[in-house]
Amino acid sequence: MSETVAVPSRKTGAVTHEGHDTVSGGRVYVISGPTAVGKGTVVSRLQKLYPQIFVSVSATTRPPRPGEVDGVSYHFLDDRSFDQLLASGGLLEWATVHGAARYGTPREPVERAVAQGRRVVLEIDLQGARQVRESYPKAVQIFLAPPSWDELIRRLRGRGTETPAQQARRLRTAREELAAESEFDHVVVNDEVQKTIDELVGLMGL
Repeated sequence: MSETVAVPSRKTGAVTHEGHDTVSGGRVYVISGPTAVGKGTVVSRLQKLYPQIFVSVSATTRPPRPGEVDGVSYHFLDDRSFDQLLASGGLLEWATVHGAARYGTPREPVERAVAQGRRVVLEIDLQGARQVRESYPKAVQIFLAPPSWDELIRRLRGRGTETPAQQARRLRTAREELAAESEFDHVVVNDEVQKTIDELVGLMGL
């Protein structure tokens, strides 16, 4: 039986909140949102269309999914390597996600790209977005939201990469993430990928 959550009916578009400005050199854009909302698909398409942007590759301790490539999709690390990176100060942000694997953003590539004046995109979860706000308080924070809760469940189940128990855990996390969307500068409803990209292009001035 599907878990139900009070998520308002949405129209595609961006909801804007005030409070961002350029950082020294480049500009940091955080793209966050609940599981299965389509963050990876949107960011991958955006990067192909605008190769001049820098998309950070996150590190994670989870195993690769089918089709994922080490160093491209993620930097896949064992727990010891992740601990070493964390201890050396090499992560801009990190978090344990869904009570399981750890994820983090390598610091050096981001700082280098910002210093070069590039637009930097971080595709990260809510915990990471909050940490980045501490390092880059003027980063533009964008929340991708689903058109409805039922659609989010459909997308999660449709990708077939998690067990029922893992799906339930991810949905519990998604409720918390959806409740925090007001923390972000912009909320974009990911109903159709191309419309979402058009919104992001406008927000990023591409």
